Formats: sequence, C-alpha cells, structure tokens
Amino acid sequence: MRFALIGQPNCGKSTLFNHVAGYKAETGNFAGTTVTYTESKILVSGEKIDLVDLPGTYSLSGMNPAEKVTLQYLTSREVSVIINVVDASHLAQGLGLTVELLEMQKPLVVALNMMDEAAREGMTIDIPELQSLLGTPVVPLIASKGRGVRNLFVTAHYVAKQDNPPKRLTYAKDLEEVILEIAGNLDGKAAILEPEPFAIKLLEGDIQWQGQIHDEYPQLLPKLNHAQLMIEQTRGQSADWVISGERQALATNLASAVVLQGERRVSWRDRIDDILLHPVFGYVALVLIMFLFFEIVYGIGSILETPLLNIFSQLEVFLDNLFGADKLLGASLIGIVQGIAGGVAIVFPYLVPFLLGLGFLEDIGYLPRIAFLMDTLMKRIGLHGNAIVPFILGYGCNVPAVMSTRMLENRRDRFLAAALSTLVPCAARIAVVFGLVAFYLGPTVALAIYFFNLIVIAITGRILSGLLPEKTPGLILEMPVYRIPTFRTVIHKTWFRLHEFVVEAWPILIAGSLVLAILIYYNLDNNINTLVRPITWILGLPAAVGLPLIFGILRKELSLVMLYQALGGVDFSDVLTSVHLITYAVFVVFYIPCLATLAVLKRELGTRNMVIITLLTVVIAMIAAQIARLLATILL
Repeated sequence: MRFALIGQPNCGKSTLFNHVAGYKAETGNFAGTTVTYTESKILVSGEKIDLVDLPGTYSLSGMNPAEKVTLQYLTSREVSVIINVVDASHLAQGLGLTVELLEMQKPLVVALNMMDEAAREGMTIDIPELQSLLGTPVVPLIASKGRGVRNLFVTAHYVAKQDNPPKRLTYAKDLEEVILEIAGNLDGKAAILEPEPFAIKLLEGDIQWQGQIHDEYPQLLPKLNHAQLMIEQTRGQSADWVISGERQALATNLASAVVLQGERRVSWRDRIDDILLHPVFGYVALVLIMFLFFEIVYGIGSILETPLLNIFSQLEVFLDNLFGADKLLGASLIGIVQGIAGGVAIVFPYLVPFLLGLGFLEDIGYLPRIAFLMDTLMKRIGLHGNAIVPFILGYGCNVPAVMSTRMLENRRDRFLAAALSTLVPCAARIAVVFGLVAFYLGPTVALAIYFFNLIVIAITGRILSGLLPEKTPGLILEMPVYRIPTFRTVIHKTWFRLHEFVVEAWPILIAGSLVLAILIYYNLDNNINTLVRPITWILGLPAAVGLPLIFGILRKELSLVMLYQALGGVDFSDVLTSVHLITYAVFVVFYIPCLATLAVLKRELGTRNMVIITLLTVVIAMIAAQIARLLATILL
C-alpha cells in the first residue's frame, strides 16, 4: 500500500512527512530529471505503508518539471490514497489543487494543515460542510505540533481499504458538454486515466498526452482541435486557461461556503515584517542577522576546533613514534588520520552549526524574505529576478542550486542563474572561510568576505545580463508565515544535509589525504605544485598551496584539509600571513566548482556551457583574489 503526499509549496507537506518518517527517509530523483522526491516506510493500523513526499506543486498542468513528474507519478504508479495537504490559512488557493486531484478519480483525503494559522487569521472553517461538498474526508491538522497526524493516517488507511474514489466536481454546462463528448470518443477506455479526466487533460493541451491519442485514437485529433477552438471562440481564452479558471472559481466558491471570516488582528508577525521587509531597515536587519549568524557559527567552531586538533595531533605523534613518519606505512596512517581530523576537527565544528542555523532560518520563514530583499537589490543592478531562488539554495550546496535552474523558462535564464549560483559560497566553502579567516582573523573579516562575494556576484550578473540582453521578468515569491521551528525538524534537515558530507565527501577527503601523504613521501608533491605555480605566484601565495587547490576541485573541504596536511599540520598562521589567508580563502570561494557541481552543469547545460562557466569562475577567482589581496595589504 502506498500513500502519496501532494500539496502546494509552503503548505507544511514536508513537515508532516518528517514528523512521521523521522530519520529513516530516502531521497531520490525521478528518472531522467533532477526533480527529487522523498520516501519512507511507516506503520499505520499495524500495516506497513510506503509513504512518498512528492515535490510541491501548484497544479498538475505539466508546465514545469515538478508538475510534470507529479502527474506522471500518479498515472504510472499504484497509489492507494492521495493525501492532499492544504494550507488552511490560504484555503481558496489550496483547494485549486484539490479540485484538480478530484479529477484524477483516485482515493483522496484532504489534510487541512495549519489550522492554528487560520485561527490567527480570524478564520472559522466548517469542516463537515467542506467534507460534504468535496465528497471526501477532510482532517484538521497542525503538522508542526503533531496534532491530528495519527487521525489523518488512520483515515487515509481506511479510505485506501474502501477504494471508493470521490467524484470530480462539475464545471460550467458548456465546458462539461465538450468534456463528455471527448470522453465518449475514448470508447470508455483510456490507458492513463479514466475517460473524463483524460479528456480534461487532452483539452488542456498536454503534448505528451496528445501524442498518445495520435497513436491510439487518431480519429479523435480533429475533434479535439475543433473542441479547443470552440472553447477559445466562445470564452475568449484558450482551453487550458478556461479550465484553470473554472477550477479556481470552484475553489473560491468552496472556500466562501465554508469559511466564516472574523476580524483579523495585527499580529507580531506583521510588525516583524514591517521591519524585515522595509526598503531600508530590511537591509540593516539582514546585515545584523547575518553578522549574528556568523558570530554564533564562529564562536561554536572556534571553541571546538583547537581541542579537537590537539587530540589528533597527539594521535599523529603516537603513530610517528610507533611506525615512523619516514616509513611508507607510518606516513600513510598519519595521512589517513589527518583526513579524519580534517572532517572532525576542521569541517564539522563549522559545518554543523552553519547547517543548523540554515535550517533554523529556513523553518522560521526568513530565507524567502532574504530572497525578496536580494531580488529588489539585484534587479537594480541587472540581475535576473528568478535567479534568486537558486542563489539562495547555493548557500547550502551548489548542486541543488544548479538543479533548480531547470524550473526557469528559457535557456538564457538557466545559464545565467547557473553561472551565478556556482559563485555562491556553499556550506563547504563557508567552512573554508571559517576555518581559515574567521579562526585566525576573526568573524568580522569572514563576514566582509561574505559581502565581498555578494558584490562580485552582483557585478558578474550585471556584466552577463549585458552580454545576454533580455527583458527581466519580476519575481513572484510566496511569503510563508513565521513559525517557531521544532527541534526535530531542524535536526532532521541538518542531518540530511550533513549526510552528503559524511557519506560522499568525507571518504573522498580521507582518500585524498592518503594520496597526498604518499605523494609527499615520494617527493612528488613539489612536481605538482610546480605545475600550479603560475597561479599561486600571481596570487602571491606559497608554492605549497598548489596541491590543496587541485584537490579542492574534488570537494571544496579538501582545499582546507589538504592545506593543513601540505603545511605539515602546523598552525596556519606560522606559515601564512593574514594577506595569504584572505587571498587563499577568496580564491577558493570563487574558483572551479566541485566535481559534483561540474557534473550537474554538464547534464543541465551541456559540455560547452559547463566549460564556459568553469573558465569564467577561474577568471573571476583570479580577479577577486587580487582585489582582496590589495585591500588586505592596505587595511591589515
């Protein structure tokens, strides 16, 4: 038995999933796409259930990959029941998707989430009446607090056992006549859906579905084209717009029939937004919040890094005395320990609090507000408004940031957004900045590098926008309400993001440390450093940092851990000056994306554009590092 969670973005669907799935969920990609889904197994009424969290989507029209794969999933997989999560505080908007799901004629349960938010908005919802109008169970829910969750899944299990799909809601008479006529020509058998919902999808003009009837019902194509033309002539809009409008009209009427709107009180959330979204104070607040964020991450990391490094230093001394660092075995074991130390003592102390903070800001609802503020600023200097979404994702990891560009409408937009998102300092690059700059020069200098990065991205965006001129559309961004994050949810998100480092990056890091130890043992590191010497010489850096920069292409954390190993495990400040530290960190922030990001760039944009973006990052890194070096020489 399989339950599918479907809902619009910010409806609390993933919060519900995380509440019941805990840490046992697995994330994957739909075949041939970069759109992800998450699935887990849960126990409901003594029966093991497959639960899948499908991507957030406003409709099933197939206009973007998330909509397309959600529809494909529902039509190609055995789904016992659909759990449609709806934001109760935006009922009319959320029911638009519910009306469309009713057309699928599959068992359905509506989870009316965020009932507490609806109450704060002064809304009273007649749930029995809504249930009667929809013809399917409606369960009130506050997923963030776990209220109503058990009742929801017990109800879903009962509905799945009954296997009695609800009827779809009917449209206006003229539209219904056309739908029934097309459905009648399907001879009562449609391969993907029942005839009526299949007819609706055909009228909406989905190319993939029309391709199927071209093979199986060639006689239907002229009638379908005629029906679409008739709708456009009588309604003044294309059939897909007419059907979409009918759905939203039904949703609005449903909401009007069941919602009693009381007086909405001005809440503390409104007063906070008056400050955080203010055209002046909003940016002041952003700087202060990010400064506090950096201070906390630095404070935690600096407290942990030194004692942890001391523990591993003692272990290295022990191995040296036992096996001898001048022997291959001893050098190899010390190299492995240094790789482990790099993760535990250098990366973890900064990466874990950074990811915890990122999860907190995301769950509290501040990240979309950062996107809104940055969009307003970036539009003034020529950046594409929609590029803000992958821009924000890039602060966690550049890989999903590049993946998210697939949602953009044309190739020019995707290239521009991908190029900019690779310049965003991901969590791994942030770890380098904290491990080098914040630890030795203080968090204020690290924050300065962060804002310097924004300036460089802005200038790059301005230049690229000029080279690729096109009218820039506005950014439509939904602002979720502020919520108090739950400890469980933040920990869950942090673990999933940290899991990538533990499972993928850390083994590479340890293996890289072993390879570097062997290279040093056979005195081959100098030969490699000589190859990179033109770059390190231009940047005014010691030759020994060349090898860590090469390893940094595999994973950005390696450019820090390998530096520790390449310099003999000594205190960086004994070998590198303040100017060196800043120059090296800035170069690492901008230069060639990691191997995983390069692979995604190739898949999304092609080899040619991947090479162009890679060369672009090298040029930007060289220029930015030289500017940072000059400023550091003057100011420090």
